Amino acid sequence: METEAVKALIEAGIPGAKVEVTGDGRHFEATVTSALFDGKSLIQQHRMVKDAVKAQIESDELHALSIKTLLP
Repeated sequence: METEAVKALIEAGIPGAKVEVTGDGRHFEATVTSALFDGKSLIQQHRMVKDAVKAQIESDELHALSIKTLLP
């Protein structure tokens, strides 16, 4: 899986988010900035990001995703 594909999935799942993804094809790090995180706990924010790539995680196409979430 490519970093651009992971980025596109997160952007589709969290409209308007600014997404930066790095990784090696199996292990990725994502920094996601979104106003939609306002008022949500860190766990809820991370769940939003993971939900955007849930199918890829379940199929093991995406093995590991480290997440950092920020408010704009």
